[in-house]
Amino acid sequence: MKIDIEHFGLRDVPVDPDTVFTFAEGVAGFTHCTQFTIFHEEGSNPRVFWLQSLDDAEVMFPIVAPEMLDVEYQIELSDADCALLGLEKAEDAAVVVIVYRDAAEGGKIAANTRSPIILNLSNRRAMQKVLQEVHPTLLYRAR
Repeated sequence: MKIDIEHFGLRDVPVDPDTVFTFAEGVAGFTHCTQFTIFHEEGSNPRVFWLQSLDDAEVMFPIVAPEMLDVEYQIELSDADCALLGLEKAEDAAVVVIVYRDAAEGGKIAANTRSPIILNLSNRRAMQKVLQEVHPTLLYRAR
């Protein structure tokens, strides 16, 4: 399979089937997008990954692990969430958050910690989990 990545002006980019995740319910605001691939720019230590829709070339989200933003929180998945993901073991799950530039804050980078993406790494199913309450723990690290 090959796709166009509009954001970077790339055409006929090969997609490895092992990088495709299926979102049964799509992503908030983009329920028509259920197939996504994950990629990153060249380099040995990528920090930002891209969640690119295979259904709509214009839909792409930058994602990072919450730890990259010094945020740590635990997410409780319901039985229905686990069934949707086909999740049998906690270690098969990965959590990422969508990052964006917040125009109201002068273009600062912000993260959507209220609706993280849960990835099942073993079967490549995924979902966006909308959390009613978020109590992140900020980690302070010496840099």
